[in-house]
Amino acid sequence: MSLKIRLSRGGAKKRPFYRIVVTDSRNPRDGRFIERLGHYNPMVAKDDPERVHLDEDKIKEWLSKGAKPSDRVARFLGEAKIIELPKRRQQTKKNQPKAKAQERLKAAQEAAEAAAAPAEEAPAEEAASEG
Repeated sequence: MSLKIRLSRGGAKKRPFYRIVVTDSRNPRDGRFIERLGHYNPMVAKDDPERVHLDEDKIKEWLSKGAKPSDRVARFLGEAKIIELPKRRQQTKKNQPKAKAQERLKAAQEAAEAAAAPAEEAPAEEAASEG
């Protein structure tokens, strides 16, 4: 049996409230769980202490039994200094411009640098001819 510490959604429509639970990974998200370990209320301000509540003793016990936290729960546990803060995932390349657009940007940048270079040289030449 593979144990997960993850979020289970509750609350009304457009007013989410999550319980932090330990469950078998094959159970549905809001289905049967073994034990409730805390809660997370995303509707509260980020600096509010009631946003995330964790039962640290129970969480440490389940982690020692081999339960694996989900990505979001691992971030909560890392911020609470229960486990090491997980590293952020690398950004995919989908958010970057395609190859042709990158070439156009590079060409535009080179053209701007070329236009700026003669402008820098011109005042130096004027100062030399005046002196």
